[in-house]
Amino acid sequence: MLSLHNLKPAKGSQKKRKRVGRGNASGHGTYSTRGQKGQKSRSGVSGLKRLGMKQMLLNLPKVRGFKSKYPKNQAVNLFDLDKHFKDGSRVSPKTLLKAGLVQNPEAPVKILGKGELKTKNLIFADVKMSDSAKKQIEKAGGKIQ
Repeated sequence: MLSLHNLKPAKGSQKKRKRVGRGNASGHGTYSTRGQKGQKSRSGVSGLKRLGMKQMLLNLPKVRGFKSKYPKNQAVNLFDLDKHFKDGSRVSPKTLLKAGLVQNPEAPVKILGKGELKTKNLIFADVKMSDSAKKQIEKAGGKIQ
């Protein structure tokens, strides 16, 4: 009966790979199928160079610059908080998303000190803030958790 444990490939369907440089008795010793002299017979010559791809690689523009692995802060100004939040509200990435001030609640959020904060007693959670924003928030009676 045919089962998983006794399956075998069809006869002649699998070829043994060519083992090069394993002695003359193997039939592929001495020059190891590389021929005699020349660049292609030497070690350390990349296949790309031999295949003529070096020119193509040199013609491609290099990728310049630097990309940080850390996500950028989403900036929210104090005047935006004044428009969207009432006295005593909680300000967190989720509430900022509902207000439409940030796109992604998982990315870091930073409160910046542009504008004037007239809203009193705001409660801030899970947000970064600049020094000028912190001063205005504490002046308006806000709490930072």
